[in-house]
Amino acid sequence: MSKTLLIVHHTPSPHCQEMLEAVVAGATDPDIEGVEVVRRPALTVSPVDMLSADGFILGTPVNLGYISGALKHAFDQSYYQLLDTTRGRPFGAYLHGNEGAEGAERALDAITTGLGWGRVAETAIVSGKPTAADLETCWNLGATVAATLMGDP
Repeated sequence: MSKTLLIVHHTPSPHCQEMLEAVVAGATDPDIEGVEVVRRPALTVSPVDMLSADGFILGTPVNLGYISGALKHAFDQSYYQLLDTTRGRPFGAYLHGNEGAEGAERALDAITTGLGWGRVAETAIVSGKPTAADLETCWNLGATVAATLMGDP
């Protein structure tokens, strides 16, 4: 039975796009089997999409020290539906900012802790143009979350 990895992202810039592509490349590595990767922009993801997912990757720029309004909107529209139903599901996240990302990290921690999701990879945080090492970190994030689902019964 196939598992679904949902990538919920807000990708308004070329740098965020590079990071998203690296995450998707890692999550869809040919060595990872039985995991369907679904991408949804944060402004269009539905509660049904989120309820149907077995695991999540969240991607956002850091705006004024916080997650994007788009990603916050995704949680605002589905938080209570997800609250008890998705407890224990694995997730990872990536953030892009030009200054500190601490506020965005705190926000994601508060939301995902409230939902009872389990972080299975360190958050990938990139400032400015992503380097090759940054993109490798994003690739590893995608691969790690997908591989976690592959190993779930």
